[in-house]
Amino acid sequence: MTGRVVACRQEDRCLVRTTVTLNFNYYMFMSYRKGLMALCVAVLCSPGLYAQSASSGRLLSVDEMFRLADENSKSIQTYSTAREAADQALQAAKAQRLPDVSASLSVSYLGDGRLWDRDFSNGTNIPMPHFGNNFALEAQQVIYAGGAVNSSIALAELGQQMAGLDAQKNRQEIRFLLIGYYLNIYKLVNQRQVLQKNLELAEQVIRNMEARRNQGTALKNDITRYELQRETLKLQLAQVEDARRIMNHQLVTTLHLPAGTEIIPDTTLLSSDVPALAESDWQQMALQSNLALQQSGLSVEMGKQKVKLERSELLPKVALVAAEHLDGPITIEVPVLDNNFNYWYVGVGVKYNISSLFKNNKKLKQARLNARKAQEEHELAAEQVENAVQAGYVNFLTSFTDLHTQEKSVQLADENYRVTSNRYDNDLALLTDMLDAGNMKLSADLALVNARINVVYNYYKMRYITHIL
Repeated sequence: MTGRVVACRQEDRCLVRTTVTLNFNYYMFMSYRKGLMALCVAVLCSPGLYAQSASSGRLLSVDEMFRLADENSKSIQTYSTAREAADQALQAAKAQRLPDVSASLSVSYLGDGRLWDRDFSNGTNIPMPHFGNNFALEAQQVIYAGGAVNSSIALAELGQQMAGLDAQKNRQEIRFLLIGYYLNIYKLVNQRQVLQKNLELAEQVIRNMEARRNQGTALKNDITRYELQRETLKLQLAQVEDARRIMNHQLVTTLHLPAGTEIIPDTTLLSSDVPALAESDWQQMALQSNLALQQSGLSVEMGKQKVKLERSELLPKVALVAAEHLDGPITIEVPVLDNNFNYWYVGVGVKYNISSLFKNNKKLKQARLNARKAQEEHELAAEQVENAVQAGYVNFLTSFTDLHTQEKSVQLADENYRVTSNRYDNDLALLTDMLDAGNMKLSADLALVNARINVVYNYYKMRYITHIL
């Protein structure tokens, strides 16, 4: 494997390009003083090899993965429904500005009346018409409610915005979760390929050791050593494959792809540009885009509107009223008049709840305390976001340090392998030395690709913290 990192800095911005060139080599060594054959194969595996071999799977890029999540994720759909419900809540709040109109109609049977003196003597039966009817049409338009209607509408608008932010935040969380699945699959595929080639190497060594044992130049315990190594590799390979299958299933389920789909990560992801901005740039983006900050800010505004809503209960309510009535018979006359009586009126009504003076003052105080609490939580959220960005940025820089360290390790492992192979050719090193050198090179190559994946992961984590993923 060869790796190349090109870095440039301009106005505190660093653009890092990681380019992975992956090669697969067999080294065959066919010289030994007594004419015996010794074989050592050094194998380097790459995700590119997996992409070529697993043609039955589905090659999935990050952008396509995000698109599928937006279309198919049940979680995202749930929050979309919640946003629609918030939209309807706003419409319902605005409807409070419309007039209240009511109509009533009743038909009744009236029995005869009874008339007494004041001492309930001399009772007289009063015949009455038995058919009674009543019709009323009333309308009321609130013209002043102490700001209650406007506050209710403002709260509904803030709730609508909160639902939108909830949906966006859930979308960011789903995307970051998918990135974790995706990059973990990338790493596990890498490990699987390395373990498979190590297993092939162990099998090859065992065959050669058996040949040497038949010629009397190797011991049984040497073969047993590699047989133990082979079994250990088989166990590790099974564990890695099981972990990959679990991660693959979780990703497929979240994206609602057909069952059994095998996800193949896009290997070009490691060669994409990774902009490493200055910490101040990330902090500024967090202040502008972090959804938790925006939500806590909305909570502050909602607290203020609730204070206004409670204060409105201490104020009178004024409304325009109009009514139309048609009643019959007229029972206020004796004898009763078997006629229909129609009357109407318009006017201004004033209503004041006197009990609010000693009841709502407690609620108003509670609303003010909740508003102050929301402001304090907003300030706390700002501190937490600032700390999260700082910690994420430090880890981001650490991933670059790890990448450079692993590149140096690969360089040293390649040099060690080259020197050991030359010594082996000249009968100055043992087969075990070659195996150790090969294993060291394989481990270094694997660590390098994982380090590149960590750089990409920390970059996406910074985007998640700032909510621009």
